[in-house]
Amino acid sequence: MLGYARVSTDPQSLDQQIDALRAAGVDEDRIFSDKLSGAKTDRPGLHAMLATAREGDTVVVVALDRLGRSMSHVIRTIETLNERGIILQSLREKLDFGTASGRMMAGIFACLAEYERELIKERAAAARQAAAARGRHTGRPRALRDDQVELAGRMHDSGESVSTIARVLEVSRATIYRSIARLPVSPIA
Repeated sequence: MLGYARVSTDPQSLDQQIDALRAAGVDEDRIFSDKLSGAKTDRPGLHAMLATAREGDTVVVVALDRLGRSMSHVIRTIETLNERGIILQSLREKLDFGTASGRMMAGIFACLAEYERELIKERAAAARQAAAARGRHTGRPRALRDDQVELAGRMHDSGESVSTIARVLEVSRATIYRSIARLPVSPIA
């Protein structure tokens, strides 16, 4: 038996998944892991597990979403394992993909997971639009305050180079160009 565990970010802990895999009978030295988003297809732990797995082996995961975030990636991984004669077991969903019903359920769960992610994206986009309609900035904070943007515009109007303005305000030239372009009448031609 081989195990695979994944969390999306470095601060998150793999402990719960490793404990569950060990309780399912996977030796700790046969557990592969990643601390990367499931959206990334280049995951060293997953690749190492796939390279180690042989025909007749069983790969155990805590949940299907540990294999990937998109339906196509989860299904591709399941198909790859199946083609190689490797059985996949998912503890949370209590599925054994060595059976026909297990493979069918894998497709259904993967579809539901992708549907849920799409709903989350749609809600987030609607929230961003509502915030923007109310004049609120969403996302990463701007590098310059409004008064600094105005100062950059005045400096540019007085003939200072963008490089000099960027150095004075301790930001990149690209930030200066973007900031000046946001001014009501852009001084950049």
